[in-house]
Amino acid sequence: MIRLEQPKDYREVENLTREAFWNVYRPGCTEHYVLHLFRTNPDFIPELDLVMEEDDKIIGHVMFSKAEIILDDSSHFPSWTFGPISIHPAYKRKGYGLKMLQYALEKAKEMGIGLLQMEGNIEFYKHAGFDLASKMKIHYHAEPRESEVPYFLAQELIPGYWGDREGTYAPPKGYFVAEEHPEAFEAYEASFPKKEKLRLPGQLGYEE
Repeated sequence: MIRLEQPKDYREVENLTREAFWNVYRPGCTEHYVLHLFRTNPDFIPELDLVMEEDDKIIGHVMFSKAEIILDDSSHFPSWTFGPISIHPAYKRKGYGLKMLQYALEKAKEMGIGLLQMEGNIEFYKHAGFDLASKMKIHYHAEPRESEVPYFLAQELIPGYWGDREGTYAPPKGYFVAEEHPEAFEAYEASFPKKEKLRLPGQLGYEE
Protein backbone atom coordinates (compact mmCIF):
# COMPACT_ATOMS: atom_id res chain seq x y z
CA MET A 1 0.00 0.00 0.00
CA ILE A 2 1.20 3.52 -0.82
CA ARG A 3 -0.23 6.43 1.19
CA LEU A 4 0.60 9.91 2.43
CA GLU A 5 3.08 10.19 5.29
CA GLN A 6 1.51 11.24 8.58
CA PRO A 7 3.15 13.04 11.53
CA LYS A 8 3.08 9.83 13.57
CA ASP A 9 5.31 8.27 10.89
CA TYR A 10 8.07 10.88 10.99
CA ARG A 11 10.55 9.17 13.28
CA GLU A 12 10.01 5.75 11.73
CA VAL A 13 10.51 7.17 8.24
CA GLU A 14 13.64 9.07 9.24
CA ASN A 15 15.09 5.88 10.71
CA LEU A 16 14.15 4.03 7.51
CA THR A 17 15.93 6.71 5.47
CA ARG A 18 19.00 6.41 7.69
CA GLU A 19 19.06 2.63 7.27
CA ALA A 20 18.62 2.90 3.49
CA PHE A 21 21.46 5.40 2.95
CA TRP A 22 23.94 4.41 5.66
CA ASN A 23 27.47 4.12 4.17
CA VAL A 24 26.08 4.25 0.62
CA TYR A 25 27.37 7.61 -0.67
CA ARG A 26 29.62 8.52 2.26
CA PRO A 27 30.56 7.11 5.66
CA GLY A 28 27.27 7.34 7.55
CA CYS A 29 24.64 9.51 5.84
CA THR A 30 22.80 12.83 6.10
CA GLU A 31 19.62 12.13 4.10
CA HIS A 32 17.50 11.49 7.21
CA TYR A 33 18.42 14.96 8.53
CA VAL A 34 17.51 16.57 5.23
CA LEU A 35 14.08 14.94 5.46
CA HIS A 36 13.72 15.88 9.14
CA LEU A 37 14.02 19.60 8.33
CA PHE A 38 12.56 19.66 4.83
CA ARG A 39 8.97 19.00 5.90
CA THR A 40 8.76 22.65 7.05
CA ASN A 41 10.54 24.00 3.96
CA PRO A 42 8.25 26.08 1.69
CA ASP A 43 9.51 24.04 -1.28
CA PHE A 44 8.25 20.78 0.27
CA ILE A 45 5.25 19.22 -1.51
CA PRO A 46 3.11 17.46 1.13
CA GLU A 47 0.82 15.91 -1.50
CA LEU A 48 3.84 13.90 -2.73
CA ASP A 49 5.23 12.89 0.67
CA LEU A 50 4.52 9.18 0.32
CA VAL A 51 5.21 6.00 2.26
CA MET A 52 4.93 2.37 1.15
CA GLU A 53 3.70 -0.28 3.58
CA GLU A 54 4.05 -4.06 3.56
CA ASP A 55 2.41 -6.09 6.33
CA ASP A 56 1.65 -2.87 8.28
CA LYS A 57 5.34 -1.91 8.26
CA ILE A 58 6.72 1.15 6.47
CA ILE A 59 9.30 -0.13 3.98
CA GLY A 60 9.61 2.84 1.60
CA HIS A 61 9.37 6.62 1.38
CA VAL A 62 9.77 9.38 -1.18
CA MET A 63 9.43 13.16 -0.98
CA PHE A 64 9.24 15.82 -3.70
CA SER A 65 10.35 19.45 -3.76
CA LYS A 66 9.86 22.53 -5.87
CA ALA A 67 13.01 23.59 -7.73
CA GLU A 68 14.02 25.84 -10.60
CA ILE A 69 16.32 26.12 -13.57
CA ILE A 70 18.20 29.32 -14.39
CA LEU A 71 17.74 29.84 -18.12
CA ASP A 72 20.46 31.31 -20.31
CA ASP A 73 18.62 34.65 -20.31
CA SER A 74 18.91 34.63 -16.45
CA SER A 75 15.17 34.07 -15.94
CA HIS A 76 13.93 31.40 -13.52
CA PHE A 77 12.02 28.45 -14.93
CA PRO A 78 9.86 26.40 -12.50
CA SER A 79 10.80 22.77 -12.11
CA TRP A 80 10.75 20.04 -9.47
CA THR A 81 12.91 17.32 -7.94
CA PHE A 82 12.50 14.37 -5.59
CA GLY A 83 14.48 12.55 -2.96
CA PRO A 84 15.54 11.13 -0.75
CA ILE A 85 13.75 8.01 -1.94
CA SER A 86 14.26 5.14 0.48
CA ILE A 87 13.57 1.41 0.53
CA HIS A 88 14.38 -0.64 3.61
CA PRO A 89 17.55 -2.70 2.93
CA ALA A 90 15.63 -5.97 3.40
CA TYR A 91 13.31 -5.03 0.51
CA LYS A 92 15.82 -3.63 -1.98
CA ARG A 93 16.20 -5.09 -5.49
CA LYS A 94 12.73 -6.60 -5.37
CA GLY A 95 10.88 -3.99 -7.42
CA TYR A 96 9.40 -2.02 -4.52
CA GLY A 97 11.33 1.19 -5.23
CA LEU A 98 10.33 1.28 -8.90
CA LYS A 99 6.70 0.59 -8.06
CA MET A 100 6.62 3.42 -5.50
CA LEU A 101 8.38 5.84 -7.85
CA GLN A 102 6.06 5.08 -10.78
CA TYR A 103 3.06 5.70 -8.53
CA ALA A 104 4.55 9.00 -7.35
CA LEU A 105 5.38 10.15 -10.89
CA GLU A 106 1.80 9.56 -12.00
CA LYS A 107 0.53 11.61 -9.04
CA ALA A 108 3.04 14.37 -9.88
CA LYS A 109 1.85 14.50 -13.48
CA GLU A 110 -1.78 14.72 -12.32
CA MET A 111 -0.76 17.76 -10.21
CA GLY A 112 0.68 19.52 -13.26
CA ILE A 113 4.33 18.87 -12.49
CA GLY A 114 5.96 19.06 -15.91
CA LEU A 115 9.69 18.49 -15.39
CA LEU A 116 11.85 16.63 -12.88
CA GLN A 117 15.60 16.63 -12.32
CA MET A 118 17.47 14.51 -9.82
CA GLU A 119 20.81 12.89 -9.06
CA GLY A 120 20.89 9.12 -9.24
CA ASN A 121 21.94 5.94 -10.99
CA ILE A 122 20.78 5.89 -14.62
CA GLU A 123 20.72 2.08 -14.59
CA PHE A 124 17.84 2.20 -12.08
CA TYR A 125 16.03 5.39 -13.00
CA LYS A 126 15.92 4.71 -16.74
CA HIS A 127 13.24 2.14 -15.93
CA ALA A 128 11.07 5.00 -14.66
CA GLY A 129 11.61 7.12 -17.78
CA PHE A 130 14.65 9.20 -16.81
CA ASP A 131 17.58 10.00 -19.08
CA LEU A 132 20.70 12.17 -18.89
CA ALA A 133 19.66 15.77 -18.33
CA SER A 134 22.38 16.97 -20.69
CA LYS A 135 20.38 15.50 -23.57
CA MET A 136 17.70 18.08 -22.75
CA LYS A 137 20.27 20.90 -22.46
CA ILE A 138 19.86 21.06 -18.70
CA HIS A 139 23.27 21.58 -17.08
CA TYR A 140 24.35 20.71 -13.54
CA HIS A 141 25.65 23.64 -11.50
CA ALA A 142 28.67 21.79 -10.10
CA GLU A 143 29.98 20.40 -13.40
CA PRO A 144 31.41 22.00 -16.58
CA ARG A 145 28.63 23.14 -18.87
CA GLU A 146 29.76 20.89 -21.70
CA SER A 147 29.82 17.76 -19.51
CA GLU A 148 27.50 14.81 -19.98
CA VAL A 149 27.01 14.27 -16.25
CA PRO A 150 26.24 10.54 -15.76
CA TYR A 151 24.43 10.96 -12.43
CA PHE A 152 22.31 14.03 -13.33
CA LEU A 153 19.00 12.89 -14.78
CA ALA A 154 15.77 14.48 -16.02
CA GLN A 155 12.33 13.59 -17.29
CA GLU A 156 9.61 15.68 -18.90
CA LEU A 157 6.34 14.47 -17.38
CA ILE A 158 4.18 16.78 -19.50
CA PRO A 159 5.23 16.68 -23.18
CA GLY A 160 6.44 20.08 -24.41
CA TYR A 161 6.80 21.58 -20.92
CA TRP A 162 10.55 22.19 -21.30
CA GLY A 163 10.64 22.66 -25.05
CA ASP A 164 13.91 23.81 -26.61
CA ARG A 165 15.14 25.82 -23.62
CA GLU A 166 18.62 25.64 -22.11
CA GLY A 167 19.64 26.33 -18.54
CA THR A 168 21.41 25.31 -15.34
CA TYR A 169 19.99 23.46 -12.34
CA ALA A 170 21.08 23.39 -8.70
CA PRO A 171 19.41 21.31 -5.97
CA PRO A 172 17.14 23.23 -3.55
CA LYS A 173 19.00 24.90 -0.71
CA GLY A 174 17.36 22.67 1.91
CA TYR A 175 19.32 19.66 0.64
CA PHE A 176 22.58 21.00 2.16
CA VAL A 177 21.51 21.56 5.77
CA ALA A 178 23.88 18.98 7.26
CA GLU A 179 26.90 20.67 5.67
CA GLU A 180 25.68 24.13 6.64
CA HIS A 181 24.89 23.23 10.27
CA PRO A 182 27.22 20.38 11.25
CA GLU A 183 26.79 20.77 15.01
CA ALA A 184 22.98 20.62 14.75
CA PHE A 185 23.28 17.59 12.51
CA GLU A 186 25.59 15.79 14.94
CA ALA A 187 23.18 16.47 17.81
CA TYR A 188 20.32 15.05 15.74
CA GLU A 189 22.36 12.02 14.65
CA ALA A 190 23.21 11.29 18.29
CA SER A 191 19.49 10.66 18.97
CA PHE A 192 19.67 7.45 16.87
CA PRO A 193 21.30 4.12 17.78
CA LYS A 194 25.02 4.22 17.09
CA LYS A 195 26.13 2.70 13.76
CA GLU A 196 29.63 2.25 12.37
CA LYS A 197 30.68 4.66 9.63
CA LEU A 198 32.73 2.99 6.92
CA ARG A 199 34.71 4.26 3.92
CA LEU A 200 33.67 1.89 1.11
CA PRO A 201 34.21 1.53 -2.64
CA GLY A 202 31.56 3.35 -4.63
CA GLN A 203 31.25 6.24 -2.19
CA LEU A 204 31.85 9.81 -3.28
CA GLY A 205 35.57 10.58 -3.28
CA TYR A 206 36.61 7.03 -2.47
CA GLU A 207 40.22 6.25 -3.29
CA GLU A 208 41.87 2.87 -2.74
